[in-house]
Amino acid sequence: MRQVPADGCLIGPTTRPVGLETELGVLEPGNLYANPVVLASRLVDAYAAVSRPAPPAGGSGSWPPVRWDYEAEDPLADLRGGHLDRAAAHPSLLTDDPTAPAPSGEEPSLPDGVALLPAAAGASDSGTRTPGPSAAGPVLAGHRVPAPAVAGTSQPQAASFQAGTGVPTGHRGSVGAAPGQDLADLPPGPWGARPRPTVAEAALARATTAVLGNGARFYVDHAHPEYSSPEVLTPLDALVWDRAGEVVAQRAMAALAAQADGPQTVLYKNNVDGKGATYGSHENYLVRRQLPFTGLSAALVPFLLTRPVLVGAGRVGLGQRSQEPGFQISQRADYVCCELGLQTTFNRPVVNTRDEPHADAARWRRLHVINGDANMFDVPGYLKVATTNLLLWLLERAHDRGQDLGPLTGLRVRGDLAEQHWAMSHDTTLSFRYDTERGPLSALQVQRLHLEAVRAALLEDFGGTDAAQVGEETSRALRLWAQVLGLLDRLAAAQQPGSRPEQRAAAVEQAAPLVEWVAKMQLCEALIGRHGCGWADPRVAALDLQWADLREGRGVAQRLRATGRAHRLTTDAQVRRAADQPPAGTRAAVRGRAVARFPQVVAASWTSLVLDLPQHPCLVRLSLPPEVRCDEKQAQALLEAISQAATSGGD
Repeated sequence: MRQVPADGCLIGPTTRPVGLETELGVLEPGNLYANPVVLASRLVDAYAAVSRPAPPAGGSGSWPPVRWDYEAEDPLADLRGGHLDRAAAHPSLLTDDPTAPAPSGEEPSLPDGVALLPAAAGASDSGTRTPGPSAAGPVLAGHRVPAPAVAGTSQPQAASFQAGTGVPTGHRGSVGAAPGQDLADLPPGPWGARPRPTVAEAALARATTAVLGNGARFYVDHAHPEYSSPEVLTPLDALVWDRAGEVVAQRAMAALAAQADGPQTVLYKNNVDGKGATYGSHENYLVRRQLPFTGLSAALVPFLLTRPVLVGAGRVGLGQRSQEPGFQISQRADYVCCELGLQTTFNRPVVNTRDEPHADAARWRRLHVINGDANMFDVPGYLKVATTNLLLWLLERAHDRGQDLGPLTGLRVRGDLAEQHWAMSHDTTLSFRYDTERGPLSALQVQRLHLEAVRAALLEDFGGTDAAQVGEETSRALRLWAQVLGLLDRLAAAQQPGSRPEQRAAAVEQAAPLVEWVAKMQLCEALIGRHGCGWADPRVAALDLQWADLREGRGVAQRLRATGRAHRLTTDAQVRRAADQPPAGTRAAVRGRAVARFPQVVAASWTSLVLDLPQHPCLVRLSLPPEVRCDEKQAQALLEAISQAATSGGD
C-alpha cells in the first residue's frame, strides 16, 4: 500500500534515498604534537591499501584503491535558487576541487609563546558565528595553525591520481567522448570518455580518498577521516550501513598500526573536541523538486530545532568551547548559528541549502541536514532518519493535494533561533519552551505535534498504522517515536518541582536504553556521585570522550550495547557484513560490487564509475542510474556490461 509515483521510483512514508556522512575525531595517544591532517591521511591510506582483493594467481598485495571522481561535484548550487559565484565562496565550500586545501574556520596567527595542545578528538571546523578563512591543523588553546602540506599523505592539494594507472580523479577533462574516440565496441550501457592524464599530471599529489566494496566512500575531509555511507532506501539500512563505518574505522586503525612506522591511533564517533572545534555528522535525503523550498524550510526549521531531544548524543560542557561546566542534550546544538545557509563549517544553519542531489536534478532536491549528532545507540540513529523521512513524506503528500502545513501551521519559532536552540540543549529538565507563533512550546510538544500529524495522514491514506497497513518499517518508526516521547515525558514530569529523587532515577533508568543523551548523562552523574566531584572534573570529560571510542571493546557505548543496556535494532553480524557488502536496491550495489570484482575500475563517484581499459586511448566512464533506485536486474545488467568491457579486449 505504499505510494508509487508514475516514474516508478518507490517512495513511501519511510522509504526514500538516504545517505549519511560521519567525520571522525582522531588522536595519537601520547603525542601532543600530532597533526590530525597527517593522522587522518595515513589512516585512510592504510585502509585504502587493503580495502580491495588481492590480485589472482599468487599476486602480492591488493588492487590499487579506487579514487574519487570529482567531475560531477557541484557544492555551490543553492536550494533557494541560483548558484554561488565561485570567487565569492568560502574556501571550505569548494569540496569539488582536490587541487586546493579545504580550510574550515578561523586562522588566527600563532601568538608568541603559545604551546600546542593535543588534537584531543581531532579538531576541524571552528564554531564561530562569523566566517573567517582558515586551514585545518593542530589545535591550540582556541586557535588553529595551518597544516603543512605532506607529500603523498596530506590534505588534498593537487589533482588526485590512481596509483599505477595515472587516473586523475580531480582532472577537469571532457565528460563526453574525446575526439576520435570510438565507444561503439563497448557493451550496452551509458558510456562516456575522458582524456588520460599527461605524465606531468600523473606526477602530482593526490587527494586522500577511497571508494569501498560496500559502496561507501572513506576519505579525508578537512582534518578528519570521514565515512560516507552508500545510498540506502530505508531507515534501518541507513542505520546498518552507518554503523558499518565503525567497523571500517576499526580496520583502518589496525591497518595503520600494522605498518612498520605506523602509530597507534584512536578514532572517535563524536562531534566536538571540547576546545571549540566541531565536525559533522550529516544526513542527505532526496526530496521532490516540485515541493517549494519555502514550504520545505518552514516545516523543517521547528522540526530540526526540536529533534535533538529524541536523538541527541549528549555532551559534557556548555558553549562552543565548553567554557561552562554542565551537561547538555546535543553535541552540535551550540554550533548552530542561523536559520538558512549554504555554509557548513562556519555560521552553521538549521537548514543547509546545498542542493547537490547526485540524481536527476529536474526531479529531486538534496536535503543536507548538518545539525544532527553522531550516534552510538541504535534507536536514535534510526529515529534520526525515520522521523525525517516521515516528515518529508507528509510534506510531499500535502503538496500533491494542494494543502498547506495543516496541523503543523504556526510552529515557526520567533526571535533568535540559535539562542533558543542552545537553551533547549542546555536544559536536561526538558522544561524549556520555544517561542512559537502558537505560543510557548517545549521540544517534546513540538515533536508530538509532528508525530500526531504524520499518524493522522497515515490513518487517512492507509486506514491504520499497524504493519499490515503501512508496512513494518513505518510501523516500527511510529512505535519507537511514540515510545521515546513517552519516556521523555515521564522524565520531564519526574523533574518538576516537588518530585522525589527516586522518581527521576526511575525515569532515567527507563529512558536510558533508548535515548543516548540520557544514558550518557546517567553514567556521568554516577561518576560524579562516586567521586564527589562536579561537571568540570576532567574525569567526566574523559568519560564523554571514551563514550565514542571506536577501538573494539574500548568504547563505553560499545560496552553498553554488548551487555544489553542499549536497545538494539541491528546485530553485530549485520554490521560487519555491511562493511563489506553494499545495500541492495540502489546503485550502490553496482558501485560496491564493481569495486570488489574489477581491477579495471579505478575511480568512482555517486553517479559514475571510471574504467582504465588498455585497449582504449581514453579512460571510459559508465553512468550509474540517475534515480538512485536500482533493482537487481538493472544491477546485473550494468555489472555484466563492466565485465564484458573489462575482459573482451575491446573487440
